[in-house]
Amino acid sequence: MPRPFRIAIAVLAGFWMSTALPNLAHSAEKGALQLETKIPLGDVRGRIDHLAVDLKRQRLFVAELGNDSVGVVDLANGSVIRTLSGLSEPQGVGYEPSTDTLYVANARDGSVRLFDGSAYEPKGRIELGSDADNIRVDPASGHVIIGHGDGALAVIDPSTHSRVNNLPLKSHPESFQIDASETRLFVNLPEVHAIVVLDGKSGKALATWKLNEAGNFAMALDREKNRLLVAFRSPPKLAVFSIADGKPIAKIETCADVDDIFVDSKRDRVYLSCGAGFIDVFETTDNGYGHAARIPTATGARTSLFAPELDRLLVAVRASAAGPAAIWVFKPMP
Repeated sequence: MPRPFRIAIAVLAGFWMSTALPNLAHSAEKGALQLETKIPLGDVRGRIDHLAVDLKRQRLFVAELGNDSVGVVDLANGSVIRTLSGLSEPQGVGYEPSTDTLYVANARDGSVRLFDGSAYEPKGRIELGSDADNIRVDPASGHVIIGHGDGALAVIDPSTHSRVNNLPLKSHPESFQIDASETRLFVNLPEVHAIVVLDGKSGKALATWKLNEAGNFAMALDREKNRLLVAFRSPPKLAVFSIADGKPIAKIETCADVDDIFVDSKRDRVYLSCGAGFIDVFETTDNGYGHAARIPTATGARTSLFAPELDRLLVAVRASAAGPAAIWVFKPMP
């Protein structure tokens, strides 16, 4: 179990009534997620993109795209311990534990910067050309996979820090997920309104699922139920597919501008963080999905990370008139 987080609950009495939708206030008060603390990020301005975590050290990495920096947060102590500056619109971050390396994907120059996971000294650089984006670590092969450019996934060998493969796609990839048990990759291609299924070894396209809705950015894999969850932005919906054949299982309305989805297998829940200023919580069953709660956050707080090992949902809240940039730490209840 992780060391206790510092508890700093100072929620104003009128907060829920002024920000929550009336018909969802009761659900929020029931405590699907309890706001445990807010960790200030310092003088961070503009958009915040994706998050990653070093579980051994309990450190969170925050892609501060608008600041050209990555914040390193000590979750146990609730404080920023380092800021990695001089980056180029960092979008994706990923921590690879076998080599103790932090990977940072940069949109502006297409580079991937590598840092030592202890002292955070520069460790190397990989040039991907343009728009380096989401990062995933394949638990089976150990490879680091990074979406980039007009349509490709770069496969990096962490032992050599070199690109060993490049999997071509029809357009720029957004969120993608790795099914390590079947050696498959599921990739969102919003520009062509499709999900492509790739063979993880050869990169060969196994299937393409055409979509009717637009803006398929966020994606999560529910391995226990063999389901793929995809959030659409236009209109805002959560769609659920069978990972075996892409057959639609469910479609539910959500809050707007979703950028991250996570499955909480312990509680049979799904968490969606929305730029509209909410977290939507759904409960899963064998036959469908039910809306459990809509938790207010802040406008623009669309990226998040659920760490099952820590049992916490971490939401990135950008600076605004309402307050400075921070990581809001939510504890799932019960």
